[in-house]
Parts: sequence; structure tokens; C-alpha cells
Amino acid sequence: MTEIFHSLPAWLWFVIALIALFLARKPFHQGIMALARFFHHSLRLAANAVSAAEGRLQLRNREVLIAAGREVSERHIEREFDRIESAMKKELAQYPALHRKLCEQLAAIDEDYVRSAEVPPEPTSWAKAIKAVTEIPADRDSVVGDVLEAIHVSMRKAESKAREAYRESARERHQLLKRMMPAWRAILNSLGKVNKTVVGVQHRAKVVDGHMERYEEIVQGSHRAVRMLSSSSLVQFFISLFVLTIAAGGVLVNFHLIARPMAEVVGGSGSIGGYSVADISALVLILVEIALGLFVMECVRITRLFPVIGALNDKTRSRLMWGAFALLFVFALVEGGLAFTREILIQGDTSGDATAAGIQAGPLWITASAQMAMGFALPFVLVFAAIPLESFIASARTVIGIVSAFTLRLLAVILRLAGAGILRTGAMLVRVYDIVIFFPLWLEARFIGWRQQVAVTGPTGSDEPTEKSQQQAS
Repeated sequence: MTEIFHSLPAWLWFVIALIALFLARKPFHQGIMALARFFHHSLRLAANAVSAAEGRLQLRNREVLIAAGREVSERHIEREFDRIESAMKKELAQYPALHRKLCEQLAAIDEDYVRSAEVPPEPTSWAKAIKAVTEIPADRDSVVGDVLEAIHVSMRKAESKAREAYRESARERHQLLKRMMPAWRAILNSLGKVNKTVVGVQHRAKVVDGHMERYEEIVQGSHRAVRMLSSSSLVQFFISLFVLTIAAGGVLVNFHLIARPMAEVVGGSGSIGGYSVADISALVLILVEIALGLFVMECVRITRLFPVIGALNDKTRSRLMWGAFALLFVFALVEGGLAFTREILIQGDTSGDATAAGIQAGPLWITASAQMAMGFALPFVLVFAAIPLESFIASARTVIGIVSAFTLRLLAVILRLAGAGILRTGAMLVRVYDIVIFFPLWLEARFIGWRQQVAVTGPTGSDEPTEKSQQQAS
């Protein structure tokens, strides 16, 4: 039987394959399309699930943004109210003294002003006497002329005395007015301070109004507030990342300063996990200093990474701060000594090589002092890394949420495209299958066309419909 199959020619095998493929055409089409629809629906369900997860993540990101924005706004509002309270306490504490001073100055000014008033002199009876004498004809009596001359001299003297008295009173008034100038200046100075305080309070009030408007938008959850918070989080993320990179450079410099002398302290022969014990000890020392810096920043309430520290009372928190600062100071001294020892060790190696080569070694104190100063100052500089670290942690949640939501959205789009592609691939495979068996399909189409033509025209070829066609038509 096998020999018979092997003896068959290739064209016969080709014909048999075409017939088999033609007979299996409908089940193959149904299987391909069923499999394509299965994968299409599965990927569509997966895309819908991913879209739903992306929506929940977006809602979660929105809640996180609003909560973080509320916390920051509340902190800003609290700080502004504290400033207004301190300013009002400072100024209102001086208000009674200022009020008393202003009242005294105003009373003194009022008294000087009353005393400086110009009082017109009372009119004398000389005018009536002179008028009566002038009515006497002078040409009839020479005594009248002498009287008039005497009156003239007396009037000149009285005028001179009145002028001097007026000048003296005017001088006294001017002295009183001049004495009022320092009081006016003091009043103007006091009122200027009050005005400055009022302007400062108004400015603080405007700042508080701005923070309150922003806080209301955040509480309402408006799209504008969410966009502002998202952009602010992104900016804070990259800025804090940049500052943390600089701090990492400081850690690296600090590590190289103390790594070699630390080998002399702990012994440089051992290793843990392929790393030297001295290197691990130097890194642990730097990390402990950074942790102490975090505690110091938490105790002074610059950062809020540990709510437990913030919940302590002021006395306990102050003690914890001074304890952490004292330990940090001790570690800084240790690092300064290690950095100085490093330079001594390097200088010893250099001097040994230079002695062997006949070269005199350079001065030691310049580089040793510089390294010791760096080793002492870097721990205190790394304390401020807590501020960008807090900002980085707070903004990283938002950034990770945004990136995750974008990834889920992209995955949903990819799944939908894959489902549509699989469905179109199934249709394409069906067309390719029909292309392979095109000849039997062509024959089938010709046969069906002939059958239809026979059914319409009849077996004799006449145009009259047959009995069978009439029955089919009825």
C-alpha cells in the first residue's frame, strides 16, 4: 500500500491535495475566523480591563495631587497667619506707648499753637485826641503847632515801642513754632511706622487671599488646580533630582576622603560580599551622618518625613535635635581627622617613593588643611539634602502615577490594535486559503453558474421556462 502511494505521480498528489483543501474549505474558514474572533475578544476584554485600571489610577493620582496640594496650601496659609500674628503682636504691643506719645505730642503742639497765636493790639484813644486837635486851626494859635509837634514826637516814640513789642512777640511766636517742628517730625515718624505696619499687613492679607483662592480651587478639585499641581510636581521632581545628584557627588567626594584612612581604623584585609570592609564602613558612616541630618531637619520642622517626630512636644523635640546635632558634630570631627590622616598616608607613600628616587617631597600642611576642612564641612552640607529629598519623595508619587497611567493607556491601545490585527489576519488567512485552491473554486463557480443557467433556460435551451422552474417560481 505504501509502495502504491509512493508510486503516484506528483501531479496526482497535487490534485488530491487541492481536492482535500477544497473539501475542508468551510471548516477551515470557520476555525480560522473562530480563533481570530476569540483572540480579538480576549484582547478587547484585556484592553477594557487595562482602561478601567488606568481610569482608577487617574482618579487615585487626582486624589493624591489634591491631598498634596491641600497640605502645601495649608502650610503656606499657616505660615502667613503666623507672620501676621507675630507682626500684629509686635506692633500692638507698642501701640499703648505710641498712643500716649502721640497724645503728649499733640497736647504740646496744641499748647504751643495757642501761645503762638497773634493777638491784635487794642486801639488807643490817641486817634480821637489827634482828630480833635487837628480840627483846631493852627494859623490862629501857635500853641496848637507846638502841641501837634509834641504829639508827633510822642507818636513816633510810641510807634517805635509798638514795633519793637510786635517784633518781640513775633520772635516768640516763631520760636514756639520752631519748637513744634521736632514734635511734628516725631509724629510723622510714628505715623510712618504705623503706615508701614498697615501696608505690611495689607500685603500679607493679599498673599493670604491668593493662598485661600488656590486652596478653594484645590478643595473643589477643578481641572485648572489639577493641571497646576501636576506641572508643579513635575518641576519639583526634576529640580529635587538635580539637587540630589549634586548631593550624591558630595557623598562620593566624602567617601573618597575617608575610605583609605578607614582601612587603617577597621583593618583593610577583610571583605563582605566582594566589597572591602573599609569601604562599607566609610559608606555606613556617611549614611549615618545623613540620617542624623534628617533628624535635625525634622526636629526644627523644616521637613516632615517622620510624623512621629513632628508629634513630639517642643521640649522633647529640642532635646532630640541637640542630641542629633552633637552626634553629627562628633562625626564631622572624626571625618576631619580621617581626611587629615589620609593626606599623611599619601604623603608618606609619596615621600618614600621620592626618597627612593632622590626627590624632595612638597609641603604637607596646605593639602592636609584643605582635606580636613572638607571632611569637617561636608557632613553639615549634606544635612540640607533632606529638603530636596522630601520634595523628591512627594513629587515622585505624582510622577510615577502619571507615567503608570500613560503606560496603561499605551498598553490598552496596543491590545486593541493587536485584537484588530488578529481579526484582520484571520480574514487574510481565509483569503490566502482561497487563493491556494482558486482552481477548484473557479470550477465550482462555473458549475454553479451553469446550473443557474440551466434552471432558467431549461435543458433544451429554449427561452420558455420549464415546469420545474415554474414550480420554483410559484
